[in-house]
Amino acid sequence: MSGHEGASSSGAPGVWVVLADGQEVRGRLLARRQLPDGWRYRVALPLYRNVGGEGLEVEAAQYEVWVRAPEHVRPVEDVDYTGVPTTALPAPSLVEVALGPRRPAGWVLAKSGGGRRGPSRAVLHAVDCAEAPPGLPVLRVEQALNAAEHPATRACALCGAGAELDPLLRGFDPQEDAVGDP
Repeated sequence: MSGHEGASSSGAPGVWVVLADGQEVRGRLLARRQLPDGWRYRVALPLYRNVGGEGLEVEAAQYEVWVRAPEHVRPVEDVDYTGVPTTALPAPSLVEVALGPRRPAGWVLAKSGGGRRGPSRAVLHAVDCAEAPPGLPVLRVEQALNAAEHPATRACALCGAGAELDPLLRGFDPQEDAVGDP
């Protein structure tokens, strides 16, 4: 590798790559990609590889790998990185910003045994409800609606399962909820 402090002969700017044992070696920054859990940088490290059957001859080569940034990559002072291909996550839509993160789809039905006190009862929870017992099968919307219509089933008030399903059970007519209409 040349001794230039900036970009190498291929045009990719130099970076310091932190190896697993803590060593820092000089590499080249080929690309950047943003993922939900952080950034990854694609770096190229100059190495040698064996050629021939016995490995007695070597040739220059490079190893390319995606590494986490900034944990495994440090910038080289006075190097310009504006030309590095960068893929950022798309900006959230105005709807996503207003509504916040979506909750997982589905519902679970927690049954309690009947016995001497009468028929078994059940509580319908959103799949991510903290009160839902773990390991229950996830119900599709049709299954959840059928369970919600059963007289011995109540919807969990903590997670709002009823608020999610009631419009589907009772319809979306805003006039039904109007007070004082004849």
